[in-house]
Amino acid sequence: MKFFLSIITVFLLTGCSTVDVRDYRDNVPAFNIFEYFQGGTTGWGIVQDRKGKLLRQFVVKIDGNISESGELILDEDFVWSDGEIQKRIWTISSDGEHILSGTADDVVGKASGESYGNALNWKYYLDVKVDDSTYTLYLDDWMFLQPDNILINKTAMSKFGFHVGDITIVFNKTKQ
Repeated sequence: MKFFLSIITVFLLTGCSTVDVRDYRDNVPAFNIFEYFQGGTTGWGIVQDRKGKLLRQFVVKIDGNISESGELILDEDFVWSDGEIQKRIWTISSDGEHILSGTADDVVGKASGESYGNALNWKYYLDVKVDDSTYTLYLDDWMFLQPDNILINKTAMSKFGFHVGDITIVFNKTKQ
């Protein structure tokens, strides 16, 4: 019985471990969210349920500007495959060399993030409307800058600690 409990304890502890964004500090190209999202950016994304089934697709057009106070303002316009139109405006601040925080109308409280090398890890609670209900989901968002200004975004969504789905987005700078 002790052996069985030990195995379960090890499994639970390793299952709860997380990736440390600092592990990517030497990866290139270096990702700076303030530089990358200035101007126009387009993203193509999918939403999948916890089993991997495709639920929705979208295209997002982003216009990014730096405010007089030094904050990054991202004006995002989503067009969903089912015809829904959605807008989100992020206000992102740098709280140190690697630390970020951000707000948006549908973000509960503040998003917090860390950026090292080519990676940014962003965590926050988001109110998501489904039909006539609103669900607050926890998002663990990872962005990785690739060569040629391609940014890959992978987000795990959970509710009460249970994985409920994923979002994948590929971003590219809009030609000026």
